[in-house]
Amino acid sequence: MTLHNSIIRQSNPHLPFGDRQDGTYYGKNILSVKQFNRADLTFIFEVAHEMEEMVRRVGTFDLLKGKILTNLFYEPSTRTSSSFTAAMERLGGSVIPINDVRYSSVSKGESLPDTIRTLECYSDVIVIRHPETGSAALAAKYARKPIINAGDGTGEHPTQALLDLFTILEELGHVDGLTITMLGDLKYGRTVHSLARLLTLYNVRLNYVSPEILPMPAEVIEEVNAKNISQTVTTDLAKVLPETDVLYVTRVQKERFEDPEVYEKVKGSYVITPELMTRAKDDMIVMHPLPRVGEISMEFDSDPRAAYFRQMEYGLYVRMALLALVLGKA
Repeated sequence: MTLHNSIIRQSNPHLPFGDRQDGTYYGKNILSVKQFNRADLTFIFEVAHEMEEMVRRVGTFDLLKGKILTNLFYEPSTRTSSSFTAAMERLGGSVIPINDVRYSSVSKGESLPDTIRTLECYSDVIVIRHPETGSAALAAKYARKPIINAGDGTGEHPTQALLDLFTILEELGHVDGLTITMLGDLKYGRTVHSLARLLTLYNVRLNYVSPEILPMPAEVIEEVNAKNISQTVTTDLAKVLPETDVLYVTRVQKERFEDPEVYEKVKGSYVITPELMTRAKDDMIVMHPLPRVGEISMEFDSDPRAAYFRQMEYGLYVRMALLALVLGKA
C-alpha cells in the first residue's frame, strides 16, 4: 500500500477505530462515532478507568513523555481544549496550543491541508476544531499523524459522545434499557448528533425535545431508525420527563443563527429548575456538554442528579485513554 493510499484509507470516518487484538489503535484517526463498535467502547472505557485510578493515585505519569500534541482550534473552546491539554500533560506529554487562528498563518490565507502538514512536523497527534462540517476528515486526508476531531461545524464531536457515554455508565451502571431525552438545540448541536449515533450500539429509547425550528436533523433520525431504535419527537418536555433516565440538555447556540431575532425567540424555550425536576425520577441524571446560558438553573446544581460537572471530569479520563491508544502506549 502506498503512503498516499494509506492516508486516504485512514481518513475514512466510516472505517473501524481499531482491533485490540492486533494493536491497530495505534496511529488511528478519531473522526466519527461511526468508527466504533461495542468492543471498542468496552476497551476504551477499561483504559479510561485505569487512567482515573492513576490520576487519583499519582496525579501525573510519564506514559507519553516525549510526545507532543497540537491543539488546533478555529472556534472558541474552554472545556475541550483544556481537557485535551490536561490529558496530555497528565500523561507526561507536551502541548502546542493554537486557540485563536487569527494570530496564525491561517490569517495569511494558508489552507487547512498546509496547516496540518506543517503542524505534524512538530507534533505526534493533532486535535482540531473547525467551523466547517467535514474539516476533520479533510485534515486527516493529508496527515501522516493521527487527527482527532474536536468538533467540525454542525457535524460531529466524537470524543464528547464517548465521554457522555462513559458518564452514563459511571453514573447509572448500564446503558441498555435506558430512556435518553435530548433537549434544546438539536439541529445545530453536534454533541447530540454524535451521541444519538453512538447510542445505536445499545438497546435504548430516544426522545428528542426541541423548538420546532431546531429539530434533530432528518439524516440522524434516519440513521438511528435503521438500527431499530425507538425515537419520539416532541416539543413538550413534560410529556417525556417522567420516563427519562438521562436528560441531556443543550444550549441554543447563538453563533449558529444568522438572524438574532430568531435566536431571541427560542433561547429560553426550556429551563431546568428544581420545581420542574420534581416530576422526574429520583435515580435519573441530568447532563450538559456546557457551557450553559440559562437552560439549567444554578439552583439545580446541588441536586445529586446534576451530573454535568462530573461529566467534565470523566471526559479527562476518556481523552487520556484515547491519546494513549492512538499513540500506541495503552
